[in-house]
Amino acid sequence: MGGVGILLLLLPLAGAGVAWRPAKGKCSLFCSCSKDSVLCEGSPDLPDVFPPTLLSLAFEGLFLHPPLPVSPSSLVRTRVTQLKAGSFLRTPSLHLLLFTSNSFSVIEDDAFAGLSHLQYLFIEDNEIGSISKNALRGLRSLTHLSLANNHLETLPRFLFRGLETLTHVDLRGNPFQCDCRMLWLLRWMSSVNASVGTGACAGPAALAHLQLRHLDPKTFKCRAIELSWFQTVGESALGVELFSYQGEPHIVLAQPFAGRCLILAWDYSLQSFQAKEELSAPSVVSCKPLVLGLRLFVLAARLWGGSQLWAQASPDLRLAPMQALAPRRLLRPNDAELLWLDGQPCFVVADASKAGSTTLLCRDGPGFYPRQSLHAWHRDTDAEALELDGRPHLLLASVSQRPVLFHWSGGRFERRTDIPEAEDVYATRHFQAGGDVFLCLTRYIGDSMLMRWDGSMFRLLQQLPSRGAHVFQPVLTARDQLAILGSDFAFSHVFRLEPDKRLLEPLQELGPPALVAPRAFAHVTMAGKHFLFAACFKGPTQIYRIHELDLSA
Repeated sequence: MGGVGILLLLLPLAGAGVAWRPAKGKCSLFCSCSKDSVLCEGSPDLPDVFPPTLLSLAFEGLFLHPPLPVSPSSLVRTRVTQLKAGSFLRTPSLHLLLFTSNSFSVIEDDAFAGLSHLQYLFIEDNEIGSISKNALRGLRSLTHLSLANNHLETLPRFLFRGLETLTHVDLRGNPFQCDCRMLWLLRWMSSVNASVGTGACAGPAALAHLQLRHLDPKTFKCRAIELSWFQTVGESALGVELFSYQGEPHIVLAQPFAGRCLILAWDYSLQSFQAKEELSAPSVVSCKPLVLGLRLFVLAARLWGGSQLWAQASPDLRLAPMQALAPRRLLRPNDAELLWLDGQPCFVVADASKAGSTTLLCRDGPGFYPRQSLHAWHRDTDAEALELDGRPHLLLASVSQRPVLFHWSGGRFERRTDIPEAEDVYATRHFQAGGDVFLCLTRYIGDSMLMRWDGSMFRLLQQLPSRGAHVFQPVLTARDQLAILGSDFAFSHVFRLEPDKRLLEPLQELGPPALVAPRAFAHVTMAGKHFLFAACFKGPTQIYRIHELDLSA
């Protein structure tokens, strides 16, 4: 039964049949008053004087055509244009309130303040396009609510908060846009102990004409990620690595032109990243940290002058050079990775020279010493340590052939396979999602690729156009798996893995400021905030703040 019909049933109970006329000036010229009820027609605003014992109040809007006789579908008419805060403070005893066919389009916060006894509220066949989220605040006795046949495209979140006594809600006849703004309503409908009439969606096109009650909240994608610039670190860099020392996150940048490994930490007073310590490392290409208890090690892989291992014996001391690393094997290092083998920490350094070789260095006593030479003469550009089928693996990319996969067996790495259809791959990076292992393959010319391990081989899933890319790097944030495809000639692009499709979907371009020849990315969580470091070879390192947006808010 519609609101008007319920009103007709209630008015006799409210004493509508008992003739009553208040003292002069107590009933508006546009209203008809009885002992407990008032019906208003054509009033230009809400009358501010009503009988003190008023239980029911009804307004109906002014039609453009000649007035119709009072009937079940046309009771009263007003020209009220909006419902402001505190509109009914002088009628605290109201049990029923009806607005129908009025011209007002906005209901403000606290429009019904003071109506703690109101049980029936019908706002039907009006021109309402907007209702404030706190418009219904304080209606703790409300059982029946109708917003039917208005112009509402959405409803604000928490509109029904505190309305614990609701048993009937009518939202039919509104042109609802069934997007993320309506997600809260779908969840509320499934949890509330009330009869809810919702009607059909007016949009978007894919959902038009579907009944709201048939929509599945799980199909709505209402979280978004946005990256905005936060800070610039002046010098260019080839690499960025994150490590935790003494319970605090730290970042180390490989800065070849400045000739150093620069360690950054969060300054709580300045609320920014500041330099903490720097290690002299001319022509450095990679600074790889390792924390063992209270000891901190940093491997500085250098193009000229030999690679070095720096060590800090305790938190009270500064880092100092400790060891020269394989000077006869590491002639032109291009990348360094940390991995654990048989419970011991090891470094693998990819060497890009014709005379050198990629070398595995493992801890032996106080230092790190060559354990195995790998892939000699192939001019390796990148090394990636990963675990497949519960065993350590190593993936080497090189100028001369497709990426080669090695597995750990009998205390050494043995060749297992190469990756088909992966020519001219500069670097590889892996990530895990949903129990699967994925691989991002960077190609400077052509298409970079996303692959997935099928138990015996990496298989192609997706190709992404890349022009001048040296890095295609996965980055795991608090709740999202991202992948960033850098470019030397265009904007770098951020992608997000779609869990259901297992494919990368475009998220945004990075900038401004634009990245100049990006080479590495790293995600850092500090003081409850999420940041993305972007190390650039021909420009300064940029730091972006990662914002998580709730599109259903």
